[in-house]
Amino acid sequence: MLIVLADQLGRSVGDMYAGALIPGLMLVGLYLLFIAAVALIKPKWVPALPAEARIYREENGASGHTSLLVLLAICGLVSYVWSLNHEAIINPMIERERAPAADEVVIMSITVGSFLALALALLNRLLRLGLLSRLAEQVTFVLIPPLVLIFLVLGTIFLGIATPTEGGAMGALGALIMAGARRTLSFKLLKEALENSTKLSIFVLFILIGSTVFSFTFNAADGHFWVEHLFDKLPGGQMGFLLFVNFLVFVLGMFIDFFEIAFIVIPLLAPVAESMDINLIWFGVLLAMNMQTSFLTPPFGFALFYLRSVAAKEDYTDKVTGKRIPAVTTAQIYKGSIAFIVLQLIMVAVILFNPQLVVGNLDAPVEVDAEAVREQLLNMPGTDNENPWGDEEAAPEAEGEGAPEAEGEPADNDPAKAMEEALRRSKSE
Repeated sequence: MLIVLADQLGRSVGDMYAGALIPGLMLVGLYLLFIAAVALIKPKWVPALPAEARIYREENGASGHTSLLVLLAICGLVSYVWSLNHEAIINPMIERERAPAADEVVIMSITVGSFLALALALLNRLLRLGLLSRLAEQVTFVLIPPLVLIFLVLGTIFLGIATPTEGGAMGALGALIMAGARRTLSFKLLKEALENSTKLSIFVLFILIGSTVFSFTFNAADGHFWVEHLFDKLPGGQMGFLLFVNFLVFVLGMFIDFFEIAFIVIPLLAPVAESMDINLIWFGVLLAMNMQTSFLTPPFGFALFYLRSVAAKEDYTDKVTGKRIPAVTTAQIYKGSIAFIVLQLIMVAVILFNPQLVVGNLDAPVEVDAEAVREQLLNMPGTDNENPWGDEEAAPEAEGEGAPEAEGEPADNDPAKAMEEALRRSKSE
């Protein structure tokens, strides 16, 4: 979603990811707090795993949670130490002089801790050291590989090693390696993955073609001016525009996918936002958080359809406990999504009224002092302090106005000016 939005808004994918990092982590934290609160207030809604299903126990009957917490503490400490020394380690390797961005430090620190946990679990199993419990091993082997996969995609983009396309290719390769390591990769599975990827690519491509034709036609009819003037009349200035746009996107998300919104609606809104001096990275992250609700809002929430496909449609008997488990109805799925939609809307409001959460993670724009550059060129070795443009009067202005015409040189030598003169003559005739 962020890659598509970055393309439609004409902004850097790295900046879009950097701006979305803290809001994304805050949303995850909000989910965790909500689930913990529900578990404390309504424990019957989130029952514990039955004793019969707790198969990862030690020989002495211990659950193994202590070993898991110790492993987490060790990896957390190593990640913290890495964050303090990240600049000293990475900058010489990639020949970078500036300080690394905060999101890069976070991703790399988590990656180092994840690799350490995976290495310790592998050594414990291969050498049979007995340092980790069965539960700690299983959690590591299930949880850490997806974190490593995230690094292959996001970490390489943040470090500047790979472009978004290359990062996606590395993620696909990493997924193939994980499937092969778990012995779940088969020709049938690979064929299904290729077919689904091809269908999705064609689906997105045709939406892009249609939206491009629509945009060209709309702009040819001066529709973008109409949209800009339409939003100019909204009360409240920037805030009124943002409130209306978020309401519009929220309603559209109930009926269409985010691809259609990104390719058709966003190109109409981006010029208006830019004309109002709204930071487009902030605008994109705000809309991305809003469009998250499109996966959960009925009647066409795609996440709701996924849940419906995996939830039990009929009563069944649990194989472990032997108890009769009731079916999950579609109405229950819809009701359960309401709380998470509210949490997402809360985060939309937080980002809307606290833009620093997004723009505060972005690198400051590089400002070039034209006069300093000119002085540096004048003092370059081998120039003997001579003006590289010849006479002082012929040097281009620092503001970038360009060199004036030399004496005796006709203005018609400039193609643009010659074209202007020809148009003026044709109009006068």
